[in-house]
Amino acid sequence: MILFATVSGCAQKSGGVTNINKAEFDRLVKEEKAVVMDVRTPAEVSEGIIKGATEFIDFNGSDFEKKVMALDKSKTYIVYCRSGKRSASASSLMHDKGFAKVYNLDGGIMGWQGETTKR
Repeated sequence: MILFATVSGCAQKSGGVTNINKAEFDRLVKEEKAVVMDVRTPAEVSEGIIKGATEFIDFNGSDFEKKVMALDKSKTYIVYCRSGKRSASASSLMHDKGFAKVYNLDGGIMGWQGETTKR
């Protein structure tokens, strides 16, 4: 596996998926109007979400791929889960399905240093 840092030092790329931190998250939401997507289970989502999340598709759900394929591939997506593992897999799948701008939030909601809210 090859990892490299971008010029800004805020993102690392692995297998076609770019892992980002909070600073890069904030930039993408502001500058690219990124869609924030939570791929945790409904029970996890009920505990709280990252403020600004608008898409909720359970990575473990039987219809995950079908729901993802209904999304607009031209948009920018930031994907997160509890720790970053499921969202990395989800981001990789999205990348493989033709989504050009998909970012994985490194550390998931557990590592999140920003605002959270209830859905």
